[in-house]
Amino acid sequence: MKKIVFLTGTRADFGKIKSLIQILEEHPDFEPYVFVTGMHLQQTYGYTLIEIQRCQFSQVHTFENHTHETTMDLTLAKTIEGFSAYVKTIQPDMIVVHGDRVETLAGAIVGSLNNILVAHIEGGELSGTVDELIRHSVSKLSHVHFVSHEEAANRLIQMGEMEPSIVTIGSPDVDIMFSDQLPSLDTAKTYYEIPFDAYGILMFHPVTTEAAAMQGYAQQLVQALLDDTHNYVVIYPNNDLGSQKILDAYAAFQGHSRFRVFPSLRFEYFLTLLKNAQFIIGNSSAGIREAPYYGVPIVNIGTRQQNRALHADIINTDYSFEAIREALKGIDAHAVQPSASDFGAGNSAALFLAALQRPGLWDINHQKQFKDR
Repeated sequence: MKKIVFLTGTRADFGKIKSLIQILEEHPDFEPYVFVTGMHLQQTYGYTLIEIQRCQFSQVHTFENHTHETTMDLTLAKTIEGFSAYVKTIQPDMIVVHGDRVETLAGAIVGSLNNILVAHIEGGELSGTVDELIRHSVSKLSHVHFVSHEEAANRLIQMGEMEPSIVTIGSPDVDIMFSDQLPSLDTAKTYYEIPFDAYGILMFHPVTTEAAAMQGYAQQLVQALLDDTHNYVVIYPNNDLGSQKILDAYAAFQGHSRFRVFPSLRFEYFLTLLKNAQFIIGNSSAGIREAPYYGVPIVNIGTRQQNRALHADIINTDYSFEAIREALKGIDAHAVQPSASDFGAGNSAALFLAALQRPGLWDINHQKQFKDR
């Protein structure tokens, strides 16, 4: 049996890898392990370890990597220390990391420096801000690349990665997005006590390279939404530098009848709520990746998704009160057609498993090669 460790630090990356873990749990040739850290273990952000425990995976390990300084470099160092000890205990054949988080970088560093195959999910994407640096750094530390689409594959080829190491599987969250196992809207609204017949969704994350300005940005956004007339389901930001400034601004929503504020939502329940929302506003990748699939209008604020917000139907705006308010005035008339699938056909887990079953994948040279183009 091949031992494969999946590292997850946020509710977002868990939604991307959940179906991949599940398919290995059911296969006799693989033994999946889940290393849980980061936001999952923080009460402020909903203690989303609970969502992982609900999946009843056979091997789950937790590690608290949060530091009171909340700076990314110290979080990276602590995660490396904890993950390295875990890896040395179980001796995995492969480490699977996703995306562009600091925990992702820690996993790739530990694997590459311990002569363990590192597989990167969704490399070759464009992120913007410091996430861009992390994502491409992880790609260079990884031996296997499970990408979402051909454009991402081509970027990795430009970066000198070997073509046989790149496998296009689509975006794994699409497996769940169009699953027949999603809860009904009534179930989701009842579970979270959401009284609105119609609502928008707010997801606004800090931009680490603009941390000094986040307080002002968040206040402008909150004032624009208070000035608006729509109902809102508000979901906490991730825990990057500047998140507390956003949470402080959200205090203005307390007791307001048009707002329901949550530290986190179960991924499947979130998808149901997103699918039925009037629109999504903020700067989350959910507005760039998931919302277009469902034909949900998007108001994308600021620079966090500037390299990814290319969809013609996305309303892009700056951080100012006036610009946000203007975007909201026309949102109800902003008709959007569901996008054709750019990120797979909902069979990412099956393609992932098929790739792992190819003998050649396990023969990939641990000594990274650079292919000149």
